[in-house]
Amino acid sequence: MTRHLLVFGLGYTGAAIAREAALRGLSVTVVTRHPSAAPPSLEQAGIGVAPFASPPLASATHLVATAPPGEDGDPVLAAHAAAIVAARPAWIGYLSTTGVYGDRGGAWVDEAAVPAPSQPRSLRRLAAEEAWRRVAASAGAQLDLIRLAGIYGPGRSAFDELRAGTARRVVKPGHAFSRIHVADIAALVLAAIEHPPQDHVRVLHGADDEPAPSAEVVAEAARLAGLAPPPELPFEAAKGSMSPMALSFWSENRKVANAATKAATGWAPRYPTYREGLAAILAAERSGAEA
Repeated sequence: MTRHLLVFGLGYTGAAIAREAALRGLSVTVVTRHPSAAPPSLEQAGIGVAPFASPPLASATHLVATAPPGEDGDPVLAAHAAAIVAARPAWIGYLSTTGVYGDRGGAWVDEAAVPAPSQPRSLRRLAAEEAWRRVAASAGAQLDLIRLAGIYGPGRSAFDELRAGTARRVVKPGHAFSRIHVADIAALVLAAIEHPPQDHVRVLHGADDEPAPSAEVVAEAARLAGLAPPPELPFEAAKGSMSPMALSFWSENRKVANAATKAATGWAPRYPTYREGLAAILAAERSGAEA
């Protein structure tokens, strides 16, 4: 039976998932509100594009949702919950966020940790997870809740901030962020499809192996690019000019473990730390290839 993956969302992560799935031989359709804006490279890769109003759910065996929820809830479920239940896909992947764990004072959180969100966007994410649980149960589908750490990759890394002159080496002792390269997200989704959950619902962590301070990442990017790193800036001096969104990220401190995810799916990040990820991005830029 041909596996048909429906990817809701043609953003940074959705496009990477679609391309990786096509490379691995799945039939792939991306669902977007703006089909005419889809890059020609998708068609060249054999990836279909469908309008959000009429996705080909009846033929989908697998479905991954990448869109964040709004104040009115998950946009995919708001429009298509009944159709998803009727289609009865074998597997659903919902891309959530590790923000659902809230602040842990720098402690590790594993896949069994109980969510404790405090930020409005994280509360919405947890509510969306619960909505997907209900829909997956009604559809008889296996569900992976894939909680992602901070996403970076080509065109979205410390290199871009350094070149734009916006990079800041903010120092907050004891504070670390978990992150994941976009290519590793795509690989994790495909690993989850190949090794689906056994108990209907599973939590997976999309995070690399080494949470690290933001300042270290900026310094490494500058070193690799041969640029002078920006001066260290204490958090207390920096926070006055931060946006509310940035402040909300800095207000939480946790390290995201991934051992159970690796054991369940056979996945391991191609870029286990920011060092390998940054080096690959720079090498690809210099060669004109994709990282």
